[in-house]
Amino acid sequence: MLANIRGGGEYGPRWHQAALKENRHRAYEDFASVAKDLVERGVTDRDHLAVRGGSNGGLLTGNMVTQYPELFGAVIIQVPLLDMKRYSHLLAGHSWMAEYGDPDTEDWEFVRTFSPYHLLREGVQYPPTFVLTSTRDDRVHPGHARKFTAAMESLGADVRYWENIEGGHGGAANNEQAARMNALLYTFLWNTIGKDS
Repeated sequence: MLANIRGGGEYGPRWHQAALKENRHRAYEDFASVAKDLVERGVTDRDHLAVRGGSNGGLLTGNMVTQYPELFGAVIIQVPLLDMKRYSHLLAGHSWMAEYGDPDTEDWEFVRTFSPYHLLREGVQYPPTFVLTSTRDDRVHPGHARKFTAAMESLGADVRYWENIEGGHGGAANNEQAARMNALLYTFLWNTIGKDS
């Protein structure tokens, strides 16, 4: 299923601009609403609902883990933005400040509300999570994935991590690596949401 949430480009500039900076939360609220609707209409249930996203979609899925953990049976986060306090200092991050805001200014007050790394809390039952990145990602620094995974581990969360040493922002440098990455993803899904379906 494809959820066309505010912040995307599917419906023109106004649709995209509706979820910029201090309004970024709208994208996450929209996505969570789609997940809730799928369950309410009986299409699936929480235990069989997974979400997967990479790059900006990794920021989305990171926010699903931290803000809506009760909605998903499994979450896949790929080559993600997760530490929004430091994103603008790492690799291409500076070029995205028009989208997210400048965390080194008063913008941090709203940026922190969608910074998954900063939203992790003790005592929360997070869904099984698989974080994937690439050592050679030249757009989103792998430190985002490493730091978030370490924080989840410190909370005792059910988290898995895989870092390909090649591959750039796509996470895989060739078809063989892409096949391995996808096999890992689908095995994770089978072991979390697929066993009793």
